[in-house]
Amino acid sequence: MEFDWSLLFRIIVVINAAFAILTVFREKRDIAAIWAWLLVLVFLPIVGFVAYAFIGRQLPKNRLFKLHSHVQMQIDERLLEQRRQLGSELKTASDDISLRAISAVNLFSETDSSFLARQNKVKIFTDGKSLFHRVIEDIENAKKSIHIEFYTFYNDEIGNEILNLLVKKAQQGVEVRVIYDSWGSMGTTKKFFKPLLDAGGYAYPFLNTRSVVLDFRLNFRDHRKIIVIDGMIGYTGGFNIGDQYLGRKKKFGNWRDTHLRIIGSGVFGLQARFILDWNATSSKANIEEEKVNAKFFPVTTTKGSVNMQIVSSGPDSDLQQIKMGYIKLITLARKYCYIQSPYLIPDDSVLDALRMAASSGVDVRIIVPSMPDHPFVYRATQYYARQLAEQGIKVYYYDNGFMHAKTMVIDDSMASVGSANMDYRSFKLNFEINSFIYDNKIASELKDLFLRDVDDSTLQTPEMFEKQPWWLKFKQTFSRLLSPIL
Repeated sequence: MEFDWSLLFRIIVVINAAFAILTVFREKRDIAAIWAWLLVLVFLPIVGFVAYAFIGRQLPKNRLFKLHSHVQMQIDERLLEQRRQLGSELKTASDDISLRAISAVNLFSETDSSFLARQNKVKIFTDGKSLFHRVIEDIENAKKSIHIEFYTFYNDEIGNEILNLLVKKAQQGVEVRVIYDSWGSMGTTKKFFKPLLDAGGYAYPFLNTRSVVLDFRLNFRDHRKIIVIDGMIGYTGGFNIGDQYLGRKKKFGNWRDTHLRIIGSGVFGLQARFILDWNATSSKANIEEEKVNAKFFPVTTTKGSVNMQIVSSGPDSDLQQIKMGYIKLITLARKYCYIQSPYLIPDDSVLDALRMAASSGVDVRIIVPSMPDHPFVYRATQYYARQLAEQGIKVYYYDNGFMHAKTMVIDDSMASVGSANMDYRSFKLNFEINSFIYDNKIASELKDLFLRDVDDSTLQTPEMFEKQPWWLKFKQTFSRLLSPIL
């Protein structure tokens, strides 16, 4: 009797489909992600399940945030005290921020408990050399504490320079704490940080996932970039710690990014976020209630002019606070909305906001890289660039190296600078942090930087996309189908 291979094949297909359905539906996720994963699991039976093991599994809720509620309460009380001392309560519509900005302030206050930090001094950095020169200078002058949290902390030239300085400060009695992401810092192990540990400092991989192999997940990465020195000086933005961010890698060449140096009450938002992430990560050296005091939240006498809010988002919340902030700024734009992002994979809500703005006469422009660092992500970016160009939105490919800045600026009045890209991953799967700024001077400076980058970019027209070969369009369309899981 001849064996019926076709019957075996049909049985395997049915069993695979059943497992695919059970696998995808057993965890809560949105409809777009469900269909994307079903597509992968059904049509790529073995490869699909391997991919799901890496990037599909949810992180257990009990691991997302094992926070100490009393410490959270102490942080909230400390911030409230600072707000009272600084007079930073939002009072009336005639205050020193615009009527339009008040709705954004209220949004973040409600969804992220983010307070309006007033009178900050803010400096913008766009190249790694000047940024790290200033970071090193500030670390050298630290007296009490140095808190560092980065997606990438590479074991390379600048990584070792920063590490050696941290070791030196720890030996001087400064409290040094470092959080790094095990996937983003691939190649950097606990052994790399041993000199710091020996000097009395601390270093942990985010959520204590000690290796890429044991972690076995590409999702739920700590994509935040935070430095807080003595509770007085803060840094946040798009740069990580690594040689490529100083333009030392031939693959990328010039690295175009945007980072902020903050002095003032805006630093408290960065400090609070770091403490919460630290207590979710560290296994031995938690920051306890009695330590959440003036040491980490000193009263500032800074007399700057910048009003801002520090906003964080991540898979520990369903609110997608930073995405809502992006949509809010887009819908508030009356004259222009300029966006920079290395990845352009927006969901339907962001797409609709961009289309409505453009259809309302707002000058919407977006700059993305002209080179890939992740093939599927880049092809999906090209797909959405084509769609938006056909909607009358100006999309540019940056030609002077790699564009890694994550910025948005509208109408010379409001702006955002941070770690969150314009994509699904930053909106839902990564832990992110952004500064939302309400200041004409900073907004105008970011606009000028954007227009300068336009001069180093190529406008992508619908005609240019139409001339692309069919196989390239196919790769873009196929990558777009995977957008919810990229």
